[in-house]
Amino acid sequence: MTRFLLATDSVHTTAAACDYLQGRLAGDDEVVVVSVTGPETGRDAADAANVARVRLTDADVVIDSRDGEPGPTILSAADDHGADEIVVGTAGGEPGSERRVGSTVEHVVANADVPAVVVPSQV
Repeated sequence: MTRFLLATDSVHTTAAACDYLQGRLAGDDEVVVVSVTGPETGRDAADAANVARVRLTDADVVIDSRDGEPGPTILSAADDHGADEIVVGTAGGEPGSERRVGSTVEHVVANADVPAVVVPSQV
């Protein structure tokens, strides 16, 4: 079993992450969807988890909503859930927005104890 931690605050990020994960999931895998509520949380963070539930039917999907600073909170969730891989999206998350790596992704990639994959947002 592989446990993926999908950190998202956007339905667009979740959709891109689902595209990445769908070809990699086995029947006993788990996807933990972490949505962090903080000062810069996108308005659709609550809906992002539902996208994963609908799209990732080949895995057990667990929802974990947390408050805090996104980068450290994502890493804490990865530790708490025993994640084998962290999946995050580029900053922006909206179709047509500039693709860039934001400070949260930089923090996660620089400090993760497991592989961290950055998926591009859908355009």
